Amino acid sequence: MARPSPYPAELRRRVVRMVAEVRPDYDTEWAAMKAVASKLGVGSAETVRQWVRRDQIDSGQRPGTTTEESAQVKALKKEVAELKR
Repeated sequence: MARPSPYPAELRRRVVRMVAEVRPDYDTEWAAMKAVASKLGVGSAETVRQWVRRDQIDSGQRPGTTTEESAQVKALKKEVAELKR
C-alpha cells in the first residue's frame, strides 16, 4: 500500500499551476520545475515533475493511464481477488 503524500492536494494543484505560469520565463520546463519546487518548499524537482506529468495525463494533454482509470483497475482487481476466494 502506498503511503500518503506529505503534501496537501491544494499545494500539488498550486505547484502544477505555477509551473505552467512561469514556464515561459525559463529556458526549459525542468528549470521552471526546479524553481517552483524551491519557492514552495517541495522536496525535489522530480516530485514536481511527477505531479505535472500526472496532471497532463489526467487532462488528456499527454497519453497514459489516468488516475481514474488506475483506480478502476485497482477496484476491479480487488473484486476479482474477492470473487476467487
